[in-house]
Amino acid sequence: MQIPILNGIFTDSSPNFRTSYPVNLVPVPKSTGISEGYLRPAEGIVKTGDGPGANRGGLNWDGVLYRVMGTKLVSVAQDGTVTVIGDVGSGGRVTFSYSFDYLAVTSGGRLYLYDGTTLTQVTDPDLGTALTVIWVDGYFMTTDGEFLVITELNNPFAVDPLKYGSSEVDPDPVKSLLKLRNEVYALNRYTIEVFDNTGSAGFPFQRITGAQIQKGTLGTHTCCVFGENIAFIGSGTNESISVWVGANGTAQKIASREIEEILAGYTEAQLSTVFMQERTESAHQFLEIHLPDQTIVFDAAASQALGQPVWFFLRSSLVGIGRWEVCDAVWCYDRWNVCRPGEIDVGYLDKNVATHWGQTVGWEFGTMILYNEGRGAIVHELELVSLTGRVQPGADPTVWTSYSVDGLTYSVEKPARVGTLGQYDKRIVWLQQGHMRNWRSQKFRGNSDAQLAVARLEARVEPLNF
Repeated sequence: MQIPILNGIFTDSSPNFRTSYPVNLVPVPKSTGISEGYLRPAEGIVKTGDGPGANRGGLNWDGVLYRVMGTKLVSVAQDGTVTVIGDVGSGGRVTFSYSFDYLAVTSGGRLYLYDGTTLTQVTDPDLGTALTVIWVDGYFMTTDGEFLVITELNNPFAVDPLKYGSSEVDPDPVKSLLKLRNEVYALNRYTIEVFDNTGSAGFPFQRITGAQIQKGTLGTHTCCVFGENIAFIGSGTNESISVWVGANGTAQKIASREIEEILAGYTEAQLSTVFMQERTESAHQFLEIHLPDQTIVFDAAASQALGQPVWFFLRSSLVGIGRWEVCDAVWCYDRWNVCRPGEIDVGYLDKNVATHWGQTVGWEFGTMILYNEGRGAIVHELELVSLTGRVQPGADPTVWTSYSVDGLTYSVEKPARVGTLGQYDKRIVWLQQGHMRNWRSQKFRGNSDAQLAVARLEARVEPLNF
């Protein structure tokens, strides 16, 4: 019999049935004749160089990768060479935008413009604090949390205080600004308002009343453009926190119950520092959510194909919970360029390796519950139907499996060899896998020495008649 593997089940002490998502394995909806989907290894990370400080944000502008690292605006070449452009001061995460002539950066509440030669701070006192910046219809627009502030059309270093705008349908603070379909989305804590350029005197943007969304975001970086929508972590008034996509006056929840359980384990203050971004490639549409101690990923394309939300974890740990040591993936030089959070390392994602910054990492996944209507069964054999022979040169790696009959505790792990490099016909089989009296779930784990694509779990089971 075939046991589903794209996500698994475990329990907690509440009691609740919980969903376990794959770790460092990406669910791929594809009919192979073996199954309707499989798990492929997530990309590895290759280091190319060092920057002058920890990464705070990045952007591709005119085919060149720019980042803020430490207090410096830098350009990063394809070979990893980092060139310092100028100083933007200290602060937390930065935001980037660009016009035809300028690259704009907000850092520590300040706004800087770079014309390809000179980096200059916008010092007009009417600018106020610049939390984030977008470029729309010839204007750079920022917000200080209360007002929407635009620069002058003919002088991006000047601000007219008579041209301030506001997002005031609800008295909640403005957290971020995004641009979608050339419309401005002012993301407040409990509402999202949409503005269009009408060319009127004073503040030239007018609110589109019917486009307002009755949900809001937690922080400046807890939102991003996601396809033709705005994705964000947040809530409406008097609601718990979830993950949403919104546009055209409506918001749709994409978080599963399990994701909401995970989010509930953090305070709102912790979640307000989360960073979200979209990464689209190879028929996947990833929404990456970088939580304080782990990274969860939603795949919109796979969710649509399978008819259910598809989530998975990315981690740079060998076992247990850990952060994915990647931040600010930027598509440039025909690859995803990344940095290491809190470190000076720069590099890129590479499907040909499985290690992260040269370190071995682990992967794991669980199964749905095997149940024989309460009559029990003997499990004679388990086989992971996989693409083998794609291991690190010289390695002879092992995959371990264990089972649980209560969803909380697991049996002693049993190993099976994956095979060596080029051993494409290797079968991963466990014999004499015990019995169950009621139900049981299975868990598998390995490390980046074994780059497996797992298509199916096949079990040979003898039913019992208690």
